[in-house]
Amino acid sequence: MIHTQNYKTILKTANAHGAQLVAVSKTRPNEALQALYDLGQRHFGENRVQELVDKAEVLPQDIRWHQIGSLQRNKVKYIAPFVHLIHSIDSLRLLQEIDRQAARHHRTIDGLLQFHIAQEQSKQGLTLDAAHELLQSEAYAQCQHVRLVGVMGMATFTDDQAQVQQEFEWLQTIFQTLQQQYFADQPHFKERSMGMSGDYELALAAGSTMVRVGSLLFG
Repeated sequence: MIHTQNYKTILKTANAHGAQLVAVSKTRPNEALQALYDLGQRHFGENRVQELVDKAEVLPQDIRWHQIGSLQRNKVKYIAPFVHLIHSIDSLRLLQEIDRQAARHHRTIDGLLQFHIAQEQSKQGLTLDAAHELLQSEAYAQCQHVRLVGVMGMATFTDDQAQVQQEFEWLQTIFQTLQQQYFADQPHFKERSMGMSGDYELALAAGSTMVRVGSLLFG
């Protein structure tokens, strides 16, 4: 059900780079998540809100749940009470809704700005110019219950490793630009969520602090 040796190898590699392994558990049965949990895994990532909510209700309470898929504003309320990190903030309106729902539950929700770094137009995310506009806005300044802690991006699905490496390096450049300009005095802004089953090693080499791996872990 799970690839135990793959898990141990990927975890060791991530740890060597000081990075967090997020086990992407979308569509996987609860038993598979429990098996990884029993090996020590605590960070799990889901794409769909309903699946995330359903799993959170029955699996161990100390799991740290990551919403890694596209997030509609009207779904934020369902995960606001417990989500550990939202990876896919790609608009000011979504950021504002996260802030509003977090305030309702008297907590602060951590999030990542998602950037479009791939050549595929189907992938979502901000441009650097759009991020500047968001971070300079009065509306963002008024958000008190959402905390931006870094960036996320997905590379092009291709066998061209040079291209993938270039895209990860671009996300690293974006991160450094934003860190210096807006978060220089905020040490919590440190995360670069990049790298999946097919390219996590390239991502780690480019400075990833968080890799999202699914198919290599689950049978």
